[in-house]
Amino acid sequence: MAIKKKTKFIHTDRYVAEVDVELEIVDQEWAPYLSVKEVSKLDLVKECLEKEDLKPISGIARVFEKKPIEI
Repeated sequence: MAIKKKTKFIHTDRYVAEVDVELEIVDQEWAPYLSVKEVSKLDLVKECLEKEDLKPISGIARVFEKKPIEI
C-alpha cells in the first residue's frame, strides 16, 4: 500500500479551509481512498467551520475568511 498526500478544500459561507490528507493507494477498484481517520478529520473541520469555532482545528487546517471585494 502506498500513501499519497493531497490537500482538500472545505467551503462554508464564511470560511475556506485547506486540510492535508493522506490517500491510500492499493490495487483495488475503489483506490485511492481516504481512511476513516482522514474522513473524521474532514468532518471535524467542516463542523467547526459551520459553528465558526476555529480553535479546535487550528492544528489540522489552514483557515481563510472569505471577504467580498468591490470592483
